[in-house]
Order: sequence, then structure tokens, then C-alpha cells
Amino acid sequence: MKYLKLTTLLFLLVGTNLQVNAENTEAANSAEDKGLQISKTSKEKNLGWQDTESEMEMILKNRHGETSNRQMRIKSLEQENDGDKSLTIFDSPRDVAGTAFLSFSHPTADDEQWLYLPQLKRVKRISSSNKSGSFMGSEFSFEDLTSFEVEKFTYKYIKDETVDGLDAFVVEQYPVDKYSGYTKRVVWIDKAEYRSLKIDFYDRKNTLLKTLTFKDYKQYIEKYWRAHTLEMINHQNGKSTVINWKNYKFQQGLDDSDFNKNALKRAR
Repeated sequence: MKYLKLTTLLFLLVGTNLQVNAENTEAANSAEDKGLQISKTSKEKNLGWQDTESEMEMILKNRHGETSNRQMRIKSLEQENDGDKSLTIFDSPRDVAGTAFLSFSHPTADDEQWLYLPQLKRVKRISSSNKSGSFMGSEFSFEDLTSFEVEKFTYKYIKDETVDGLDAFVVEQYPVDKYSGYTKRVVWIDKAEYRSLKIDFYDRKNTLLKTLTFKDYKQYIEKYWRAHTLEMINHQNGKSTVINWKNYKFQQGLDDSDFNKNALKRAR
């Protein structure tokens, strides 16, 4: 009788553990699927803009609160079945004027990036292994300047949360690229328009490195939302970078000829 009771208890315990494990697996899969779907929707809602031109002011602030300003222009081109292309041109101050940065994003292949340095009259290619390096002394890395592509990450939905009065999904995104400078990004995406509101970046030691916030969103051609202020705060070195955008123009007729290495040298 004791043997039967022990056997029955053993089967009950095994059955309970199997059920708990199955429920945990199902919950994990559900969280991954939900995180993926939220991120896909965010991407899909921003398709079809074709091309843009805009102006930017970059404000660099050191740990002592001292600032320096840079004026830039940027052109972007949407690619069908590939990542976006962008060309950034520095207009001031004098020591960086004429510097140009060209970026080709790709969903699965390595991104391609080049920096033209007018003082050296040379185009420098940014290697994939150096993508975590600082872009022109800012708190943005070269990796941060590529377009968001769903295939670059795996996903996990964490929770719902409110950011500045907006209901948001919180999704963890794990880079698949071995050269990424991050172990994960935690992204707050608003439920109404699927816009990024905030991103926490964790370094290779899985320690919080930076936080990027998106502010002052405006809608263009009745569909596409663009944040006009981006602030990146580095929690480890006390520095920050603010980018203010203005004069957005959509569908200006740009094409691939505006985005090649020759365009870097002739950029004005």
C-alpha cells in the first residue's frame, strides 16, 4: 500500500513539473512571439516614405556641462527588401565642415559605412568590428546610426508601462550580430502609433550603458511620425548628446546615385 501511495505521489509530482515546464515554455514562446510582432508592426507602420531630407543640430555635452554644437544635413533613401541608405554632411564648425558619413543598412548582411575626412581627402571604411565606436565624438555609436531592421534582433515582450502619459509596450531586443556593442536593448513602444519612446542600451557586460529618449513627435504626409529631439545619455561617462531635427522634407526624388562613395567626396 505504501509503495502504491509513493508511486502515485511520484507520478503526481512528475506530472505537475511537466505541466509547469510546459506552461513556462509556452509563456516564454508567447513573450518572444509578442515581442517580435510588436517590433514588426512598428517597422511596417513606417514603410513607404521613399526618401527624406532634413537638417540637424548636434549638441555634445561633457561631464562638466560644457557644450559644443555641430550643424548637419542628412538625406535618407528607403530600399525595397533591404535596409535604408543615408548620407550625413557636416556644415559646421570649421574643423569638421565637409565631413560626410555614408551608411547602408542591411537586415542580415553586415552594414556598410564610410566616413569622408576632408582634411585627409580620404574615405575611411568603418569595419564591422568597430561599429560600437563613437560617431564623431558623440554618445551615438556607428551601430546606432543604421536603420532598424527586424532581422537584426531576437525579441521578448516584458510588460506594459506608461511613458510621459502614453501607454507603451516594453520589449527587449537582443542583437544577433556578434560585433554588436550591446547585449540587449530595452525599447518602450507606444501602443497607439508604435513609435519608439525610449531605448535603454546594455553593454557587453550586460550593464546599463546609455538611454535614448525620443521627444516632440510630428506627423508628415498624414502617416509618418518623426521625433524632432533625440537625447542620448551615457550613464557610465556622464556625457550626453542631443540631436534637434528640423525642415523635414519627404519624397524629394532622391535615388541611388545620391548615395555612393563618390557622393561622399562631392558632398557640400
